[in-house]
Amino acid sequence: MKIISWNVNGIRATVTKGFVDKVNNLKPDVLALQETKAQDAQVTEALFELSNHAIFSNSAERKGYSGTAIISIQQPVKVTRGIGIEIHDNEGRVLTAEYDKFFLVNVYVPNSGNALVRLDYRQQWDADFLAYLKKLELIKPVILVGDLNVAHQPIDIARPKDNYNKTAGYTQPEIDGMTNFINAGFVDTFRNLYPNRVAYSWWSFRAGAREKNIGWRLDYVLVSQTIISKVKDSFILPEVDGSDHCPVGIEIDF
Repeated sequence: MKIISWNVNGIRATVTKGFVDKVNNLKPDVLALQETKAQDAQVTEALFELSNHAIFSNSAERKGYSGTAIISIQQPVKVTRGIGIEIHDNEGRVLTAEYDKFFLVNVYVPNSGNALVRLDYRQQWDADFLAYLKKLELIKPVILVGDLNVAHQPIDIARPKDNYNKTAGYTQPEIDGMTNFINAGFVDTFRNLYPNRVAYSWWSFRAGAREKNIGWRLDYVLVSQTIISKVKDSFILPEVDGSDHCPVGIEIDF
């Protein structure tokens, strides 16, 4: 089973850049999208060429902002929007698809913002979201995919010293939040398989950062410890363009 996650930075813009052909070439069983920047009807319209798949979306109340979607060959047992906490659920950031043997949780984690104005909120989010995942895990294993908006280790960011505790996504509270996920039993599949590999999933549009590979690893697939042995590969696909992020994913046997 191939599961791919991609922050598309606007689904309506991305579909004009060969998105459907790229998806068909990648052949995912499940594709999770973040930052769709569209309302549910607009997501459905943008993905009409994939309408032979099951398509679900969770859009923000604010138009043109945030949003998540799941495109699945197999019809899930159930799909849930949000995590059941009102303060977190108006931005369309979490979409959970339940399958027979696992939950797939697609997330677009809040950015702490310029001057770290949302850092306190981000810390509350991380705690509440982890609690949500642990509740799911009591029922069946969890596969968490998405833009977690944090570079967890120095290897995950091209310029760690320049950004540490200065830039959203690489402050100690955010790093600690990610560490809490790991300590709670969720395994970073890419780093588990490739502990020393330098690979990024996001690059600024400025100053040719992608061409120079001055990037961050912000996009992850984490899985419950109980199913890590089923993960056959974890990958990052920087050659796939169309967004400031690239797709990431896993191949897993169920």
